[in-house]
Amino acid sequence: MLAVQLAALLGGDPGNAGEGAEEALALLDGFDDALVHGLARLADERADAVAALAAAFAATPLGDRMAEAADAVVSGSITQEHLTALAGGRVALSGAVHDALLESLDTALGRERAEWPPAPGEPGTVSGAAAQSAAQSAAQSAAQSAAQPAGNVLGGVRSWLRELAITGWRGVDHDLVAAADQVVEALLAAPDLRRLAVLLDGFAAELRASCPIGSADHLPVRRWADLWTRALLLSQDGVLTGEPRPAAAVSGRLLVLGVDVHEHGTAVQFQVHAVLEPADGGTPRLVRTSVTTAKVDTIVGPALWKLPQRHKVLLAALADRRSVEIADMPLLDSGDLVWDDDRAFVSKPADPLATARLCLSGALAPAVPPLDRVPVRIAEPVLVEGYKVTEDGSFDLGGTVLAVDAERLPDCGPLTPKLVAASTACVGLVRWDGGRWTLQPLAVQAKVKREAVVVATGDWALGPTDPKAAKAEARAADAVTVLRERAGRLLRR
Repeated sequence: MLAVQLAALLGGDPGNAGEGAEEALALLDGFDDALVHGLARLADERADAVAALAAAFAATPLGDRMAEAADAVVSGSITQEHLTALAGGRVALSGAVHDALLESLDTALGRERAEWPPAPGEPGTVSGAAAQSAAQSAAQSAAQSAAQPAGNVLGGVRSWLRELAITGWRGVDHDLVAAADQVVEALLAAPDLRRLAVLLDGFAAELRASCPIGSADHLPVRRWADLWTRALLLSQDGVLTGEPRPAAAVSGRLLVLGVDVHEHGTAVQFQVHAVLEPADGGTPRLVRTSVTTAKVDTIVGPALWKLPQRHKVLLAALADRRSVEIADMPLLDSGDLVWDDDRAFVSKPADPLATARLCLSGALAPAVPPLDRVPVRIAEPVLVEGYKVTEDGSFDLGGTVLAVDAERLPDCGPLTPKLVAASTACVGLVRWDGGRWTLQPLAVQAKVKREAVVVATGDWALGPTDPKAAKAEARAADAVTVLRERAGRLLRR
């Protein structure tokens, strides 16, 4: 059945997402190419690309602001306000493509999705059909905030991002990247700004690792443009430091589907995807919960699980494959649970594949916040069964081929490409990246020594069960112990 449902999505044609998607992506490509070479050096075709991006909004509330910004940038007058307007337009256009793709996926899966509720004081509600307008409104609000007074830290972020846009990726050198270090350090000192700090730190690390960029054969153009855009909009006054949206307190049973590990040199996040069965008997909901911790680049592999040790209930649920009972835990409109170990306790066994078979089809998917509406951020849990694995590791669903993104498998768990290739059932995240749909495995059922076993990315949350991995982890964990002991000494001084 799933092969029939996904057939229309797996052709790799963005046009399947709806009329205008290819044109919107072409506009993004043109603007992103201008960022490659720098807005200070706009050749005729790149100047036309900036103007074309603005022209796409001629009939919208952003039209005048976008046209003014494009004219200024093309003429060489590049201010913070103009860059913010263009970033707002870019995220609105990207959001429209995201919404079209997600609507196509929801339709194929028969999945219902909640509507994004307005913030207090906002008129109306945001429906899936009005997603583009919502993204444009969010972008306009972000653009207008550029004229407001900003703190020194956020001003420093915007100044660095402006230099990046003027210079272009091809002109980035070590000195320009190093200028971000002081800004990141100041962001990390403010708890409300750490989300932006991690984003900026990771972005700068990628640029630093690619230097000298001018001679590089291939650049992650779309990714760097996405990161630049998101950082610029998050650095606007009030976006991160303003009044937070209210969260609902929820209780019930949490059934884990799997954990997605996001890692870079100085931070790691464990994002758990699950189904929440409300205690009041309401409709089950797809939710996420994430725990994030700082790290150094020498802590890798299974040793990563040593870092979030204060979240013992969540780690036990992952390692032992058990459900979790939660009480009055905050749930954001985005479908994210704000994890609190004191409001949870481990309950009965819960196999991730059984959870997917029984609960996924009727679960309500969460709404997507306006600034998160980017195609590459789509990550929807699905269950795939009855497939054959092709020579390149893809899943053949009876004539329809679904690419498997084995590169996303984390090094801190036992799930490997070999196990995925030997699997007969898989719970994973459907993603859209590089112009096609892919599947990121979270848990599989496979035959190991003629015995059917279930292997998940979070099985080693309490430590590796494989003897070889346990020995390697023991050696690596010494680094965690030493660093904690040294940190304790510094704090005691």
